[in-house]
Amino acid sequence: QVSVLYFAKSAELAGLRCESLSVPRHITSLQLWEEIVKAHPRLAVIRDQVVFAVRQEYVPLGNQLVVLQSGDEVAIIPPISGG
Repeated sequence: QVSVLYFAKSAELAGLRCESLSVPRHITSLQLWEEIVKAHPRLAVIRDQVVFAVRQEYVPLGNQLVVLQSGDEVAIIPPISGG
């Protein structure tokens, strides 16, 4: 079980700010994103702009292996617009 935190546009698309998800312990960052999108398909539209953080460290979406511990935080941070 990991805690998934949604911010700004991702919270709007998911319809919530946080939840617990059950995911494999050894997973690539891209597979983890895909698991989250399975739960909330509307998030797929921000895939190319999203910033992903695991245990408060940014992780690029790709084949990078992420080893998760129960209770880890995964943050979905969409781009912040501003001037």
